[in-house]
Amino acid sequence: MRYLSALVLCFSVANSAVFADPSSEVSIGGVLPDAILQGLNGPSQKLSSFRGRPLIINVWASWCGPCREEMASLERLAWRDRQQYFVIIGISTDDSADQAKSLLKNANATISQFIDTRLQMEHMLGASRLPLTVLVDANGRILEKVYGARQWDGADAVRLIDDTIHRKPRQR
Repeated sequence: MRYLSALVLCFSVANSAVFADPSSEVSIGGVLPDAILQGLNGPSQKLSSFRGRPLIINVWASWCGPCREEMASLERLAWRDRQQYFVIIGISTDDSADQAKSLLKNANATISQFIDTRLQMEHMLGASRLPLTVLVDANGRILEKVYGARQWDGADAVRLIDDTIHRKPRQR
């Protein structure tokens, strides 16, 4: 009986991080807390390591058709100007790192990509629908959340990025 109780306790503690609290979403105007991002096509990094420059976070999954469609435009945006004033990263919500890596290999992805198998970033960013692109200022404050695919290297999207990052954050 004691063995069974210990097993149940270990299981519940081990899975508490997996079943993250969806109420932990950071709203527009809020500052993202630090988190460890598990690397897919590079090393793991702290979210705070991106502070100092505006950040564009794209949340995606390999099974999501619209996510796959917009990936190329994010790559083009990242390479449009090597002196870009913002950084772009991707966060996969796939359960399998192998599936996500396979997609990145086929897409020739060069943007830093991470995987969120414990749903921490998914819940923190409010990724209830995919794709989700989050515009963050240099201090880690969320400025805008854009649900659905876009052509991020198109004139309208570039104007949205420029206008959003250069305005004061709004509160919701």
